Amino acid sequence: MHTCLTIAGSDSSGGAGIQADLKTMTLNGVFAMSAIAALTAQNTTGVRSVMNVTPQFLKDQIDMVFEDIPPEAVKIGMVSESELIHVIHERLTFYHAKHIVLDPVMVATSGAKLISDDAIETLIKELLPLAEVITPNIPETEVLSGMKVETADDMVKAAKKIYEESRCAVLVKGGHQHNDANDVLFDGQTCHWFYGKRIDNPNTHGTGCTLSSAIASNLAKGFDLETSVKRAKDYISGALNAMLDLGQGSGPMNHAFDLKGEYVKEAKS
Repeated sequence: MHTCLTIAGSDSSGGAGIQADLKTMTLNGVFAMSAIAALTAQNTTGVRSVMNVTPQFLKDQIDMVFEDIPPEAVKIGMVSESELIHVIHERLTFYHAKHIVLDPVMVATSGAKLISDDAIETLIKELLPLAEVITPNIPETEVLSGMKVETADDMVKAAKKIYEESRCAVLVKGGHQHNDANDVLFDGQTCHWFYGKRIDNPNTHGTGCTLSSAIASNLAKGFDLETSVKRAKDYISGALNAMLDLGQGSGPMNHAFDLKGEYVKEAKS
């Protein structure tokens, strides 16, 4: 079985972060492992508090994974402090980690800010150059590129600008507010558009975590980047189309929409 590591924050309500990553990786056919960078107290309505782990503890988690079950791909999600970003950069460089997918999480779906300003600068300097691909949404793309993104042409220009500065492929996610969920991937040579069908589902908690984890899973299994993105978008469309409705805010998707078998059966009433 192929292996994948997520380095991210925990979501106590299970819809995003480490929990979404582990569900996504498992449902995409890889063995999922984790290094927790932060604990969050949150649900579908917002984030109440965040507690970061110590740099040494994050280092120990990453080391224990790589020393025993080396991951074939690594997804990086929410990391809110520069000291933790330094650790991730140093350890992934030390282990020559492959297929690094960076989801530059800055703001939660609920609108809560999840990363400090100095950490954004460190992330740009240290993690973007390590990544095979980054997956920013529109607001994150604006921060990383330093330009306003309002049109499809802007998405392409911003992706190219980020690539020129960091030399990693960039998948700019249009989301439901721009271009009906159409995303563009710039790999340094060509732009690939991925056209998504607009799904009328307000429950989008964890979509960014899920997409980046699915991309990492497919890279771990040997698919090329363009194919990995296509498969990941198809997976997230299925999870949204399942129309799970939990919580009082922006609820989670059904990561297990395609799961069938003896152990998912419910009791007969």
